[in-house]
Amino acid sequence: LLGFYKGIFPPVLAETPKRAVKFFTFEQYKKLLGYASLPPGLAFAVAGLGSGLTEAVVVNPFEVVKVTLQANQNAFKEQPSSFVQARQIIKNDGVGFQGLNKGLTATLGRHGVFNMVYFGFYFNMKNILPVNKDPNLEFLRKFGIGLVSGTIASIINIPFDVAKSRIQGPQPVPGEIKYRTCFKTMATVYKEEGFLALYKGLLPKIMRLGPGGAVMLLVYEYVYAWLQDTV
Repeated sequence: LLGFYKGIFPPVLAETPKRAVKFFTFEQYKKLLGYASLPPGLAFAVAGLGSGLTEAVVVNPFEVVKVTLQANQNAFKEQPSSFVQARQIIKNDGVGFQGLNKGLTATLGRHGVFNMVYFGFYFNMKNILPVNKDPNLEFLRKFGIGLVSGTIASIINIPFDVAKSRIQGPQPVPGEIKYRTCFKTMATVYKEEGFLALYKGLLPKIMRLGPGGAVMLLVYEYVYAWLQDTV
């Protein structure tokens, strides 16, 4: 059973600063874009893109360690800890694009595209759909928009996710690097496995980031409003 929880520590360790970076930088980019005279709808999407790219830089080393641990086929108790695995990666390959920051371009694409669609769709649709005076219906309105936002963003960005997993995961032939760069990996997957291979793992991704994305935005909005009122 514990095999399903391999690599759990890196995402737990990264999740709080990752989400903090996501929403903090989104707000900062949104303020900066206010000086650029962009239409509000476009400003939300561009601010989301900026926040996603910044988030990717923070989270990528954690992703490399997580994927390495998840690809380890030893029993849970036999695999190294996250810190030991990170030190091993640095010792063998350094902190560059072959080591702790392997697959950074794909991670930039994954988070940049996701946040661009996620924030852009959510805030634009929230402004279009009428506000409900009933707090319960208003909660459901925001949850529904957040659910659709997370789902659409997951569908659009998953080719980058597949490329990231191929680059950061174990290579097909030991000692031989087949998947190197983001777009070249996508092209290889498409050529060898077909177009639909770029969407492998889509259902569990939607199951995770559809409702997860809705909850994240709701918590952000309600906590943010509470802080504004009380602090």
